[in-house]
Amino acid sequence: MSKYFIFSFILCSFVGFSQQDSTGYKKRVLEAAEVELLFSYYNQDGRNAAVSGGEGSEELSDATSSIIVQLPLNEDDVLTIDTGISAYTSASSSNINPFDGDINRVASPFSASSGASSKDVLAHFNPTYKHTSDNRNSNYNFNAYIANEYDYFSFGLGLGYSHLFNEKNTEFSISGKAYFDTWNPQYPIELRDGFFDSRIDGSGTYVNQFSAFENENRNSYSVSLGLLQILGAKVQGSIFMDIVMQKGLLSTPFQRVYFSDTADFFIQDFQLADDVERLPNTRLKIPIGARLNYFINDLVVLRTYYRFYSDDWGLRSHTASLEIPIKISDAFTLYPTYRFYNQTAADYFFEKEQALSTLAYYTSDFDLSKYNSHQYGLGFRYRDIFTRTKLLRFGLKNVDLRLANYNRSTGLDAFIISMGATFVVD
Repeated sequence: MSKYFIFSFILCSFVGFSQQDSTGYKKRVLEAAEVELLFSYYNQDGRNAAVSGGEGSEELSDATSSIIVQLPLNEDDVLTIDTGISAYTSASSSNINPFDGDINRVASPFSASSGASSKDVLAHFNPTYKHTSDNRNSNYNFNAYIANEYDYFSFGLGLGYSHLFNEKNTEFSISGKAYFDTWNPQYPIELRDGFFDSRIDGSGTYVNQFSAFENENRNSYSVSLGLLQILGAKVQGSIFMDIVMQKGLLSTPFQRVYFSDTADFFIQDFQLADDVERLPNTRLKIPIGARLNYFINDLVVLRTYYRFYSDDWGLRSHTASLEIPIKISDAFTLYPTYRFYNQTAADYFFEKEQALSTLAYYTSDFDLSKYNSHQYGLGFRYRDIFTRTKLLRFGLKNVDLRLANYNRSTGLDAFIISMGATFVVD
């Protein structure tokens, strides 16, 4: 499943590259192989599950682990391999089929089924090749992406280029990506053939207007532009813009919708779907943003971020964040963070039993509703540039630990802890 939040902490850095000296020696872009180990745990809860039409438990737990290996191929070229898995359990997705699992449980959108749809594993593999020019002013990169979970497969390719000029005070970057995804639609159990052959304990006559999606593919294309500028001895800034076009199956097949002009039908305490989410098969997204970093002194830095987002589904959003790295010593740094987010509702969002069956598009996914959110975080970093701590042939370069608490005005609350360690291979 992909309907859960994955939060990131924004860390901007500006790196200068050494050039070839008069002796003909050229410093390597990456001196030695590095291995980064990452782990995160995420937990959320709320009462607006899209699987059960905008009402029900949103309880979800996700554990993700990744390993990122950077290999210097020569002085100019680096190969990075990022691979990992993410395993989750979800009360919401378990109600794709609320009637499996414990036979003594009364089916309800506010309780979890213990059946097969209550958990899944996502695996990803992401290699990147990067080449840097002799003068270290330009670099090119090529990357691929493969991910798979039980109802979704994704394959992507990307290209990128960046160039330093104006005595390395300015950097321009451009990149493009394309993703080719395929659904294996998992419709709500009551909309599948054969469901009522063995289950007839509902009351009344069940009528729906469901029909299976004919197109099960989703393609996404994006172009990203960025401009980074050193504005002074203490100020650095950047601006960026993305253009993203999606085509294909943009609806989530297992998310129910209930109409205001259709009679309700229950089995136990669970209301059967009138249909599933229906959304347009194209979407154009345009985010535009900026970052500004101000070095107050050797101990404190202000890192600010703002983004405006707009799409042709009627959704508009504003994101603003602040991070204040505080240097405690040469090795230890604290990172207090705050992030504010606000969005309008998409044109096709309706709360439960508000949409009409005559509409072409509708969803009760509160991710597309009007809301605002706050995220508070604290990070801690240990850095050892001399890698004095050793584990076999691996020298410890840095360790990061970050915590964040997220609150949404719709009632969704979440907590995430992430840990990472980078090792240099001798």
